[in-house]
Amino acid sequence: MSAVLQERPALGVEVIAQLAGQEAVLNPAAQEFLADLHRRFDGTRQRLLQARRMRQAAFDAGALPGFRAETATIRQSEWKVAQAPAALRDRRVEITGPAEAKMLINALNSGANCFMADCEDSTSPTWANMVNGQRALCEAVAGTLSLTAENGKHYALKPEAERATLIVRPRGWHLDEKHVRVDGQRLSGALFDAGVFLWHNARALASKDRGPYLYLPKLQSMEEAQLWEKVLSHIEHSLALPHGQIKVTVLIETLPAAFEMDEILFALKDRIVGLNCGRWDYIFSYIKTFRRHRDRVLPERGQVGMTQAFLRAYSELLIQTCHRRGAHAMGGMAAQIPIRGDEAANTAALARVRADKLREVTAGHDGTWVAHPALVPLAREVFDARMPQANQLHVAREDVMVERDDLIKPCLGTITRVGFENNVEVCVRYLAAWLDGNGCVPIHHLMEDAATAEIARAQLWQWLHFSDHGGDMLHLDDGTQVDFMLLERALIGLPSRLNAIPNLPGASRVSEAIGMLDRLTHADELADFLTVPAYERIDSFI
Repeated sequence: MSAVLQERPALGVEVIAQLAGQEAVLNPAAQEFLADLHRRFDGTRQRLLQARRMRQAAFDAGALPGFRAETATIRQSEWKVAQAPAALRDRRVEITGPAEAKMLINALNSGANCFMADCEDSTSPTWANMVNGQRALCEAVAGTLSLTAENGKHYALKPEAERATLIVRPRGWHLDEKHVRVDGQRLSGALFDAGVFLWHNARALASKDRGPYLYLPKLQSMEEAQLWEKVLSHIEHSLALPHGQIKVTVLIETLPAAFEMDEILFALKDRIVGLNCGRWDYIFSYIKTFRRHRDRVLPERGQVGMTQAFLRAYSELLIQTCHRRGAHAMGGMAAQIPIRGDEAANTAALARVRADKLREVTAGHDGTWVAHPALVPLAREVFDARMPQANQLHVAREDVMVERDDLIKPCLGTITRVGFENNVEVCVRYLAAWLDGNGCVPIHHLMEDAATAEIARAQLWQWLHFSDHGGDMLHLDDGTQVDFMLLERALIGLPSRLNAIPNLPGASRVSEAIGMLDRLTHADELADFLTVPAYERIDSFI
């Protein structure tokens, strides 16, 4: 950007929020950069979002997802993605969490290979969170990030050679950043997150051979990957970076994307280094895709594990596809967190994590995710024992033969009263915390984020609406009908139970969260994302 642009306000850009220090993140030059991204690419984003709606309408009418005939040549021909940079060749343990100062320090110091700083599912996108998160990312890249907590404890980064490699996950294409408008329109959340981070940090990271690196969420098609390719190529040109300098990993966390893994890799082949099994969002997407398909109703969330046939097919196809193309196949998140004060329960939780990581490394994954620093040593131990080399790209998995029906196979199981009521509780507790500015919430010894809350919310809607619209009623395993009276009883009894929990995140917004869940569940249409209507209820100054 020229000096002239840096000295004058950005034309057509309106920042509808005020926070001390935000000018360091959104100076006029950064605003001009974001405005250029919006004007070039938001029209395409809107068309792709409309294409999503049209595709979902077809699924609602009875269509099934499948492999695209017109892209068969991409799937059948031989080609490879670009080689991963040195900093991303060994990714055996990755830790994830919000882009927040304390989390950044602890995660980068955790001993994990990589830290994914999450601007999406584990972040409530209040203006303060997004601005302060970007500021913390800048300080982390510079190596100056430190924090003194209220109890006097001081947190500081280790030397760079001892820190995890930083990867940033911007928001998905479906989310807006309502606090910034360009020519009267809301800016894309994805363009805000990626644009601000890259504007301030891309050249510094490139100079150190540390990136910049991104995780791309919620893609549903090759065309959505192509949009990212155009955006990132333009950013590289604008910042005088070589083509392909910005490396990406794509989360395969929607059912439609599972049928386009080759195509997504091909669209980003000059910069993509891997795909990730975003299992929780993937389960949510399965429910959403088949929301009108009674023969594909899933049982309660606790029974939908990675050993279920449709999930095993998805993960094994991802490994086979990635390794054929020279890309890493990253495993998913185990949501368990350490349990203090109950040794037996903690031992059982860690055993579940160990079993999950052993399944992943045995199947051929090149790395895995954890949500808590205390789980880094356990995950590393499992992968070190079975993967002495940097990755498993040599594991071709030629034995995998996955067809369309394998990826959409119905899942057997039940709905218990405990499972139904747990879905209600998780939705309300997570939503209350999210509305209060906290997007990563421990509930019943699991780390819940937007993806896991979305599973619970979508299941409730689907179960209740199939029961409410004729035909055979769905029942709990004890014979109780699943109906809106069951939901009402669960909601009525919830406040007294939650009042007994000390220091409950979002306690002041529980009633608001109950009202939102009630409305969303009664609505004739399943809302695409819980966070879209909830976003309108945060930051009351808007």
